[in-house]
Amino acid sequence: MTETPLDTGPRQSRQVARQQAITEAVMAEGTVRIEQLAERFDISVMTVHRDLDELEGRGLLRKSRGAATAMSTSLVESSDVYRTNRQTSEKEALALAALEFVEPGQAVMLDDSTTTLHLVPHLRSRRPLTVITNTLTIMDQLRGANGITLLGLGGQYFNWCSAFMGGITTSAIGALRADLFVMSTAAITDDVAFHQSLETNDVKRAMFESSTRRILIVDHTKFEKRALHALMPLSAFDAVIVDSATDRRDVARLRDKGVEVVVARSQRQVP
Repeated sequence: MTETPLDTGPRQSRQVARQQAITEAVMAEGTVRIEQLAERFDISVMTVHRDLDELEGRGLLRKSRGAATAMSTSLVESSDVYRTNRQTSEKEALALAALEFVEPGQAVMLDDSTTTLHLVPHLRSRRPLTVITNTLTIMDQLRGANGITLLGLGGQYFNWCSAFMGGITTSAIGALRADLFVMSTAAITDDVAFHQSLETNDVKRAMFESSTRRILIVDHTKFEKRALHALMPLSAFDAVIVDSATDRRDVARLRDKGVEVVVARSQRQVP
């Protein structure tokens, strides 16, 4: 039977719902075999592949050796949707520690990391501020906020991180000077910040160079991860904020190198 246009609405709705369920399942488990997804959702392997192709195109998941995965590798960063729900208590502690560096009247530059995103709701306590960012999520949270002047950096939009990057973005950053830059990174190797994406590195380096003070906020898992592209040594930052679960040997080594390391108090430690 020839399918009529009236049939496409319900079918599309089912597809959207199924892809949402697949996304949630993979993000919850990190990695799921394609055959398992086909069995779980009672669909063909071919349908799973089509769904994953679309989800991969949107930067949410990716296919890797017969599996769907949301986790990052040394070459590919995971989506901001996945990263947002990881190490949330540690990120909140890091954000509160970073807030101590923010003063009313400053121009503050924020990168596209989900760790920095935890700082955004607290910025209202430091008004007036000018906030400069390339991250659409931060723009959405701060638009219309009283006492906060929002400067949004445009450019090419990357769905996997909900941010604008590229030459247009770095050119705009180069024309600005911020008092403070707060950023995170995907991985730390040999006490150097690394990231999987050259575009991300270019934007963060431009922000770093356009700011007077630079603060790096990283949870302990970043010391266990790997990425391809070196950004800069941790010794280049004015302060590196880590969470309380960070290995004491990492903290001691950085301090021996002259790095100002701030260990954020966990929320359980706060009276």
